[in-house]
Amino acid sequence: MYSVFEASIITLPVIQFRAGNISPIENSIHLPFDVKRIFYLYDIPGGESRGAHAHKDCYQFLIPASGSFEVQMDDGVSKRQVFLNRPYHGLLIPPSIWASELNFSSGSVCLVLASHIYDPSDYIRDYSSFLQYRGLDK
Repeated sequence: MYSVFEASIITLPVIQFRAGNISPIENSIHLPFDVKRIFYLYDIPGGESRGAHAHKDCYQFLIPASGSFEVQMDDGVSKRQVFLNRPYHGLLIPPSIWASELNFSSGSVCLVLASHIYDPSDYIRDYSSFLQYRGLDK
């Protein structure tokens, strides 16, 4: 089981051009996994949050493609909050971490690269079930 302190900010390469920058992401080079699924969150209404679940096996890499947002993480013992606002910084969230995205700026886009294809059985969507999974149920 991972701790919230093992989630890490990864700085992506930035290739600068007069006409704009590019940040490449290559499987198993810039990330410690091969990307199997890509999706993005957008048009999040003010005050709403997303996520609020954990994965059993899937790693996720969250990038603020536009705007900013915060990620609140919880391992059942410790909590940690990270602010993301640069498109060349992403947050690697390992499995077994409860994570929620919140405080989205207007027009923000959260790009998510995942290590696994969508599998409903990989999700833990209930917090008490999450604590039980981590062996922390009381």
